[in-house]
Amino acid sequence: MANQYEHLFVRDMPIIVGEMDNEGEAAGLEQPKNLGDGFWLMHSKLVPESQINMTHIWVHEVSEPVHWVNPHTHDYDEILIWTGSNPDDPRDLGAEITMEIDGEKHTITTSGSVYIPAGTVHCPLDFVRVDRPFRFSALSLAPKYTSNKDAAQAA
Repeated sequence: MANQYEHLFVRDMPIIVGEMDNEGEAAGLEQPKNLGDGFWLMHSKLVPESQINMTHIWVHEVSEPVHWVNPHTHDYDEILIWTGSNPDDPRDLGAEITMEIDGEKHTITTSGSVYIPAGTVHCPLDFVRVDRPFRFSALSLAPKYTSNKDAAQAA
């Protein structure tokens, strides 16, 4: 019997290359040295039926503040997720990061997430310190990643 649903599984996560235009070289920034490779967990290129895209990256230790992502908007809703790596205390992020939403600065020190409505300016996103590696994911409610940095600059 043919396996009807095998094509829906992503078993080899491809590395994200040049598609995130608000971070790293694509944004004219140096890629932070404390970041691992970014991977696609889900994308319409991997599963054509998918109506979401999701990324995953490990963030490693750093003792000095580091800028990662510039302000931008999306035409779709997005959920950003950060998860600590302490199995004895999963709420402990082991890091301090800051992020702005429409110019309002937020400090994050626990595992959690944030819902970003479509059209909302979000970031910069910076690492104040990272004491222990943690996972960062972005879940975008659209099949492909797109952003508008010009809208963020006008806001």
